[in-house]
Amino acid sequence: MKKIGIGVLGVGEMGKRHAENLRRLTPGAELLAVADVAAARARQVADELEIPKSYGSLEALLENKDIRAVLIATPDKFHAQSIIQAAKTGKDILCEKPIALTMTDAYAALDAVAKAGVRLQIGFMRRYDPAYAAAMKRIEAGEIGTPLIFKSVGRDKDEPPMAAYQSGVNGMILYNNTIHDFDLARWLMRDEIAEVHTYGTVAIRPEVAQYGDVVASSVNLKYHKGGIGNIESYVQAVYAYDVRTEILGSKGAVFVGSIEKVPAVFLGANGGSQSLADHFLSRFADAYLAEVQDFVAALLHDKPVRVTGEDGLKALATAVAAENSLQQAKPVKVTLERSVAT
Repeated sequence: MKKIGIGVLGVGEMGKRHAENLRRLTPGAELLAVADVAAARARQVADELEIPKSYGSLEALLENKDIRAVLIATPDKFHAQSIIQAAKTGKDILCEKPIALTMTDAYAALDAVAKAGVRLQIGFMRRYDPAYAAAMKRIEAGEIGTPLIFKSVGRDKDEPPMAAYQSGVNGMILYNNTIHDFDLARWLMRDEIAEVHTYGTVAIRPEVAQYGDVVASSVNLKYHKGGIGNIESYVQAVYAYDVRTEILGSKGAVFVGSIEKVPAVFLGANGGSQSLADHFLSRFADAYLAEVQDFVAALLHDKPVRVTGEDGLKALATAVAAENSLQQAKPVKVTLERSVAT
């Protein structure tokens, strides 16, 4: 069977999972190498997965002529430049979200991809989650009529360590967490977001404010076709990793991740009376696998990827508008201008 030679850049928690999925569960992929600025970590992962090469930089990985595609799982700050470098060497790319942290960098990445004629897929893995995929099929079939209201909740269980804020390489909550919901909000509503109004708080952890971030946010949405919505993000829910979405239409509704057949549920620091997810890698395990399998299938069969750089750009534009709204304390229009100040 023909296989696609792939290298993984960044083998922290997320990148290691991608590497494992490619090595063990994606028959069409041949994981040839991993790379990380922490070269010892790259060597350890390569040894664990029994693959031939590990590198301490993207440049070294890209010199491997047998690698046809690169999966980028570095911290957010480095996504755009990594895309540009990989594209220049003719590699197809699957990049974790967000595509970039600024619109200028996102367009630079997209320009490089277009010039090189390579594929770019963005890691919005929730589209591959069985529950979200089933919901989309029902929406596309017209079962809920015209989508009118979008509601989404994204709550991480454990608070990020202060080092995560101090490092300066991770996007704020709107870029790192809410970006998934911004993508779902476009995809499931089958419409583009026109305007956002953001509220945020650091009330329970005020020291986060000095890094330009918040602990929790609520973003109200207005759509071009008249729909409305709300997205809540929270990074220290303590009780579980909790992701739920509702889409209400003119004929019905779809709930994803709702708790069924339980009249009351108590949730505390020790969990709850239900079996609760504790981490994104467990909740979306199937989605992460389906995502890389779909990427490899697109390469094998010479087809376009399903979640494109344009999707990454539009979700980023929403995040930029949401941050501007938070800073300006007023609604802000979502724009695809190449340079949008934050």
